Amino acid sequence: MKKEICFRLLAVLLTLTSQIFPLNITGNQKMFDEQKDIGKVKLAGSTKYTDNNTIEVTGSGENIWGKEDAFFYAYNKVEGDLSLAMEYKWIGKGKHEHRKAGWMIRAGLEPDDIYVDAVVHGDGLISMQYRKEKGGDTYEVRSKINGQYKLVLERTGDQFTLYVLKDGKTHPAGTISIPMAGQIYAGLAVTSHDSTTKETATFTNVEMNNLGFVEESKRVVESTLETFDIETGVRTIIRQAKEHFEAPNWSRDGNTFIYNCGGKIYYLPVEGGTPKQMNTEFAVKCNNDHGISPDGSQFVISHHAEDGKSLIYTLPIKGGKPKLVTKNGPSYWHGWSPDGKTFAYCAERNGNYDVYSIPVEGGDETRLTTAEGLDDGPDYSPDGKYIYFNSVRTKQMKIWRMKVDGSEQIQFTPTDDYGDWFAHPSPDNKWIVFVSYDKNVEGHPANKNVVLRMISTAGGEVKTVATLFGGQGTINVPSWSPDSKHFAFVSYRLVKP
Repeated sequence: MKKEICFRLLAVLLTLTSQIFPLNITGNQKMFDEQKDIGKVKLAGSTKYTDNNTIEVTGSGENIWGKEDAFFYAYNKVEGDLSLAMEYKWIGKGKHEHRKAGWMIRAGLEPDDIYVDAVVHGDGLISMQYRKEKGGDTYEVRSKINGQYKLVLERTGDQFTLYVLKDGKTHPAGTISIPMAGQIYAGLAVTSHDSTTKETATFTNVEMNNLGFVEESKRVVESTLETFDIETGVRTIIRQAKEHFEAPNWSRDGNTFIYNCGGKIYYLPVEGGTPKQMNTEFAVKCNNDHGISPDGSQFVISHHAEDGKSLIYTLPIKGGKPKLVTKNGPSYWHGWSPDGKTFAYCAERNGNYDVYSIPVEGGDETRLTTAEGLDDGPDYSPDGKYIYFNSVRTKQMKIWRMKVDGSEQIQFTPTDDYGDWFAHPSPDNKWIVFVSYDKNVEGHPANKNVVLRMISTAGGEVKTVATLFGGQGTINVPSWSPDSKHFAFVSYRLVKP
């Protein structure tokens, strides 16, 4: 009896361990409990395990796309958070450039079920595809990195994130949110994109980590400081931590990020590393409205004074005693004029939020907007001619532009499916980057599905450049690199403590 109890305890322990640590393929060890063809498939698929931590998956099927899928699937039944990693290569040139192979997480095994995948195409394209509702269309977030690299697909609650690992750096492709309750399926999928042929992909260094179930109320915020390369579209992680930090500024010499966390201000080298706290003396309730002077010598903060209202202060870039600029609150800094003489900021006066300006040395403030509703996020154009800001005066938050004296106010981003916030012109005055919510979202809350978008300063087409989970804290303040080739932002996830 005692031996039986011991064996049962050992079995439970082994089960729990397998949910925490990777399942590594060795010899002919079977990694996936089940396998089958999904959808209308003429040629049966198969798996082959080898002795060098490798699994070959062969599949047929018309496609993984549209409203129904057809592919071969090797999978396990799972619950909770997941981290799935692998490296891959195709065997042979293949018949179709859109054959697909990679990780897939599905809500069910019907061809029209909800799913998220991280796949490489026959032509090297890497993307995260997903169907948000049963029988619905398939959508896609494409990585700007193509080719033969390590892929990681992570599930954290309802969030799914694709990472591409290249040359020792981690590059997020995007984060999307799709509810999948209870038991789901996770494994490797292959489709030939042609029902008359089979295709084979080889997967190595396969890791399938089940991180367990976490109640939403017990999740913590994970913040990730990223940079975006406007020429390649590649996103690169600089710092990722289970703490809530916000709003990076990029120093004028290009060497340092400055951001806020827990009411304090921190420096971070652009290559990453250990943050260092700025000396702001009494000002330890700073929010995410802060920035750097045009000459790089001064820093501006918005700090909540004793009455709880945000006021604007300046101090040396290396830290020191803050000097009060605005006497009235709440006042939230957003822009520093190119000549270094004037601030633009959002302030509430008599129940209405508008854009104001004030001399950097303090004095009388000037009201620049008078429309009913919220006007926010003012930032100067590098030539000093305009101020860009966001306004809800048309009942939909959009980016507007005006001259620095408040005249000639015009809507700058088009009326579409988004609400646009916090426009930041590049130092070379060619581009404006801003964050966009679904148009039905009120305000600029944290922890929402958002996109970063760009538009030329000459106007024209708006381009979506990044899909992420964030909003408040993502890109509230100017964050362009001095050479205008990159900008910084913060994305978020809700993860296991």
